[in-house]
Amino acid sequence: MTKANIDNQALALAGLFQATHLVEQIARTGNVSDKELRICIESLFQTHPHSIEDIYGGSRDNLKLGFKELRFFTGGKNRTGSSPDVMRYALGVLHLESKLRKNRKMMPKVSKGIEQAKRQLDHFHSSHENLIANLSGLYQETLSTFRFRIHVTGSAQHLQNPQNAHKIRALLLCAVRSAILWRQMGGRRWQLLFNRQKLNRSCKEVMEKMH
Repeated sequence: MTKANIDNQALALAGLFQATHLVEQIARTGNVSDKELRICIESLFQTHPHSIEDIYGGSRDNLKLGFKELRFFTGGKNRTGSSPDVMRYALGVLHLESKLRKNRKMMPKVSKGIEQAKRQLDHFHSSHENLIANLSGLYQETLSTFRFRIHVTGSAQHLQNPQNAHKIRALLLCAVRSAILWRQMGGRRWQLLFNRQKLNRSCKEVMEKMH
């Protein structure tokens, strides 16, 4: 496997981990950076990107949180801001992606729902509550119907807030999108074990260049 393959897989996984980090953050604190939320949400609508970076706003710098989490997951020692829940959600998302991939009826339904949501960008910005609620509903109608579900834990006060619940579901949809991208880049679950050092090195290189 070439270094370019590893770098692309690391980028897709960073997108996945950034989304699950934000899920954990909302569940625990009720707050999330609007910029980081938008980077994740907008990744859903980049269906014909010129480069893999374009999916995440054109720069790897936009996935700083995700690269930090991935570095910890692959053996990095920097545990700042990390949580076992982030890892649990990320692995759950990879499992959901495999379920979705094997379901021939659901994948087109998800794609169609994302296309419909994309039309709302003519009227709303990417973190507008109407658009987020639409994506949340799409997640509920599709991925939430599998027997396997991702159980999000945190503060009951924050989890019971409808807007937070919508953001969490929308972000899990974004995480699944990144998991699909990771697979398109040749990613396989066994590689998370056998290519850990290479992925970790890729994260380190990206983080050293970040502003």
